[in-house]
Amino acid sequence: MTDISIALIKIGVLLGGIMTAAAYFVLLERRVAAWVQDRRGPNRVGVPLSLLSPKLKDLRLFGLGQPAADGLKMILKEEYTPAHVDRKLYALAPIVIMSAALSVYAVIPFGSEIPAIPQIGIEQPVALTIAPLVDVGMIFVFALSSIAVYGVILGGWASNNKYSFLGGLRSSAQMVSYELPLGLGLLGVVLASGSLRLDTIIGAQAESAWYAFMQPLGFIVFVVAAFAEAGRLPFDLPECEQELIGGYHTEYSGMKLVLFLTAEFIHMITASFLIVILFLGGWHFPFLTGGIDTEITWPLAIIRVAVLMAKVFGVIFFFMLVRWSWPRFRFDQLMTLAWKIMLPLGVINLIAVACVTEILHGQAGSSSIFIAIGIGWFVAVASWVVVAMMAPMVTDNRPQHCTDKFAIDSQMPPME
Repeated sequence: MTDISIALIKIGVLLGGIMTAAAYFVLLERRVAAWVQDRRGPNRVGVPLSLLSPKLKDLRLFGLGQPAADGLKMILKEEYTPAHVDRKLYALAPIVIMSAALSVYAVIPFGSEIPAIPQIGIEQPVALTIAPLVDVGMIFVFALSSIAVYGVILGGWASNNKYSFLGGLRSSAQMVSYELPLGLGLLGVVLASGSLRLDTIIGAQAESAWYAFMQPLGFIVFVVAAFAEAGRLPFDLPECEQELIGGYHTEYSGMKLVLFLTAEFIHMITASFLIVILFLGGWHFPFLTGGIDTEITWPLAIIRVAVLMAKVFGVIFFFMLVRWSWPRFRFDQLMTLAWKIMLPLGVINLIAVACVTEILHGQAGSSSIFIAIGIGWFVAVASWVVVAMMAPMVTDNRPQHCTDKFAIDSQMPPME
């Protein structure tokens, strides 16, 4: 079997898995929202056997048919394009954001590798990555993640709607602001592992310790920035319904809207993969998955894939809990958090990692790992204490008359 055939099989499995996962994560999020709010979620749509015979009962199957019903409804909706939009950019925006969201997975590993299968012409172990030879995987991920914001801006601009335009402006400011702490959190991992390859970063954690324990401050900075980059609550300012109706996709409906919403969920899945791979060891789990030099067998390959997917599922569940448990920030709070808190913490983490790497350069063994973990936690705790002391100075920078309830009441016109 040729390399092209193997790559095409990987792409097919990837696209099918990601699109199916995005559909059913919507169902999971609705069930999580119902659980948090102490109510029932979607639990009725299943197999409609009563359509075949009135004597048969429908199989509800815990509502697992809901994503198919929602998708069919959106597909059958009329493809309506408002008269006041820029038609070319209006149609291009969802294509751009969806293409960027899916292209990222070319360099994201879904496991380590699978053994050779000589019976079908596969003579060498196959890496579970579409493009395993890319040496700058993280740069590729960041480049395409930056392109995705163009889809949001194009959608807001082409809609010729003030709410959509405000959503596009908010998105551009938010993405630019939080890419800096996101990059700083990543640089600490790159310094510690010495590589931009995602599989090499996983291998480095398998040989030492997970970077979430060695760099807790960088882990927190990266997770917060990943929330903002994915546009999830409490960072969904570009599309917040209470202020902007729907933000940049206010004027969209039908399949174009499906592309926007699916791309949003895919961004969340991508952020979860990156958090797991960069800080939570990827496919590695102590005493279960072995190290990078362990001979790959089918049971071990399956266990590694299962461990990676379980971690990703846990992070996605955390994303969903935060969405339904945390109120949305104001936009000035969003910018304050990025520039006055996350950015300095990211710089502190990068400097600390650089110093520890230089101090421990050439040393090996468990003692150096424990030293790195201890210094990392000391830096994290010290930074959190400093942030807590500075919190009153950066919490609210609005003018006094905007925070004074009586001043606000006095400026309101009398009701007639």
